[in-house]
Amino acid sequence: MHPKGYNMEVKSLSQYVKQVRKQYGLTQVDLSEKAGVGLRFVRELEQGKQNLRMDKVNQVLILFGTELMPGSVDKNKLSV
Repeated sequence: MHPKGYNMEVKSLSQYVKQVRKQYGLTQVDLSEKAGVGLRFVRELEQGKQNLRMDKVNQVLILFGTELMPGSVDKNKLSV
């Protein structure tokens, strides 16, 4: 389930968080306070930093009714 008006074209976690945050009318400061994470973390998440703690990412996502979980990947993108 995605928030009302969520654009399914968004492909990255950083784009998702930024878009949904704005749909809820939250600033980065608001989101950091509501999620219990630092402002720096929210900024890094929205900028697409590659090595973020999953538990903190989920703290943010839970506010939007979502969470990180395992999923399938395109086998053509695997470098095994």
